[in-house]
Amino acid sequence: MATTKWAIDPTHSEIGFKVKHMMFTNVSGKFENYDATITTDGDNFENASISFSADVNSVDTRNADRDNHLKSADFFDAENHPKLTFKASSFTKVDDDNYELSGDLSLRGVTKFVKLPVEFSGLMKDPWGNTKAGLNISGKISRKDWGLNWNSALEAGGVLVSDDVRLNIELQLVKQ
Repeated sequence: MATTKWAIDPTHSEIGFKVKHMMFTNVSGKFENYDATITTDGDNFENASISFSADVNSVDTRNADRDNHLKSADFFDAENHPKLTFKASSFTKVDDDNYELSGDLSLRGVTKFVKLPVEFSGLMKDPWGNTKAGLNISGKISRKDWGLNWNSALEAGGVLVSDDVRLNIELQLVKQ
């Protein structure tokens, strides 16, 4: 079967995350600059080969001070670790609409194995004849697993930033 290459359509995709702030509200962020290499056997995504990288300096939480703090050594340490990378070890079909994505997430010089649920939205041709595929990747990781330990205690108890980071990755892929 022919190998198919896919590219991320950046105008219809978002690499997002949410972190609980002050124990009760979520702060959302995303990475503006990223790249991926995705290959499949024909149009079958099972066992797809996936590698991804994001430019840490492109983090955007709609607040320049917070973004600069995230880029600092307290969090991402962008100066020494400018890229966040993911290399899939498996992409396994659970049922018609769901997959499980497993692989190594490298951040701040630390690599850890992660397993994330993926909703496959299917294949569709756009009005210009391009074949598109939709993938929604969710899941939760603990930022402390990658050495992102900075926090601040709150006077009323609890902490400023939760350990859990919820991933919200919406990908529209274009067949090359």
